Amino acid sequence: MADAEPDLEPQRPSALNNASSGAGQSSISRGRMTLLFTVMLVTAAGNTAMQSVMPSIGTALQVNDVWISLAYSWSALLWVVCAPIWARRSDKRGRKSMMALGLTGFVVSMVLCGAALWAGLAGFMTAFWTLIAFAAARSLFGGFGSAAPPAVQAYVASRTPRAERTNALSLIASSFGLGTVIGPVLAPLMVVTFLGIGLVGPFLGFALLGLAALVLLRLYLPNDVPQFAARGQAASYSSGSEGLEVDEGDDKANAQPATPARLKWTDARVRPWVFAGLIGGHAHAMIMGITGFLVLDRLNLRGDPEQGATYVSLVLAFGAVATLLAQWGLIPRFKMGPRVATLSGVLVAAFGTAILGATSELFGLSLGYAIASLGFGLFRPGTTAGTSLAVTRAEQGQASGIVASVAGASFIYAPALGVWLYGLNDWLGFGLVIVLCLIVAILGWRGLQSDAKLTGKEA
Repeated sequence: MADAEPDLEPQRPSALNNASSGAGQSSISRGRMTLLFTVMLVTAAGNTAMQSVMPSIGTALQVNDVWISLAYSWSALLWVVCAPIWARRSDKRGRKSMMALGLTGFVVSMVLCGAALWAGLAGFMTAFWTLIAFAAARSLFGGFGSAAPPAVQAYVASRTPRAERTNALSLIASSFGLGTVIGPVLAPLMVVTFLGIGLVGPFLGFALLGLAALVLLRLYLPNDVPQFAARGQAASYSSGSEGLEVDEGDDKANAQPATPARLKWTDARVRPWVFAGLIGGHAHAMIMGITGFLVLDRLNLRGDPEQGATYVSLVLAFGAVATLLAQWGLIPRFKMGPRVATLSGVLVAAFGTAILGATSELFGLSLGYAIASLGFGLFRPGTTAGTSLAVTRAEQGQASGIVASVAGASFIYAPALGVWLYGLNDWLGFGLVIVLCLIVAILGWRGLQSDAKLTGKEA
């Protein structure tokens, strides 16, 4: 039985409102969507703020760029392994508890990462041990922070009609876009001289914001621990939770098992979307890895780390605004389905990457990164929605785990590979990004399901 909405402005957002879609379909109140949006927003902003200052921190520590990129690898590997585990656990323990676990992992990781880097910059540790401590602290985010995104995605996907799911998941994905705007904008403001905090200020600042988001989540999102497994039309939840309903065309009544079989990456339904997400995700990760160092080099800012962090943040902010344009403007305005968003996105991203590699001025760097980000802003929600729509409602938790795992896999070595190739020759890194985007476009044109078939609108 559905619970009464918390007192958080219970009107439903238009992107998710489809009351006439038929029985068995549900939507999410604006208050709850705001909470889910905030969970994703804070972590995205914190991570982007960190990315905007890490090139300057590496320069201050006199560490080779590749080692700064590799410091994230262990965390990304843990993300790949742990995200599916937390996603399956969310089916049993509830989405809220996994979101809370993820936020806790984010907060603790940011505090410890900031402390390790402060000790290194202050001279209490050598650069080698500083990076080891940073990588160890960052692993907490990969191990526990990975619990939140699949829980949020599964929460939204299991309560959104098929025809509206691309828009709904795009709205959630846009929280990352908004976060990547807020992160670079706030990061320079958090670089303060108080107690010698300096460049590590953004780590502590976003840890406090994460703690605030955790408190709001605990107070205002109802518990949703399942009392028994889903079967037929709806899954029952404890008092104070929403029913997990199945929409027409997803599953036939009484035809789905109480516990769905383990969903694998190689499942024929999701395999094309997984491959597209993995290949395109590597291209996206490489561009994100290269850009900070590219700005420092092209604008000759290696000798001024704090000024360099400001300009890196500016370029990243332009990219973030473009991502929001894709996810808040283009996808809902043109009603893009997963296939269209994915294919058009990688082509636009390839074009933006070519501009980014060819310019040496701040305007050109900002423009190129913005166009590339616009493309990846279409691509990411496309593959996410495609994976979700390819499976049943009962498998949404597992599907969200696969999506999160694929995203994490893209960051294990791709940023470091991109930076290493960029160090050898500028166009080696950019060229590989463009090739990967074109591979997704070619394979996706042949292998991705049509939008009409995915959304159930096929005649």
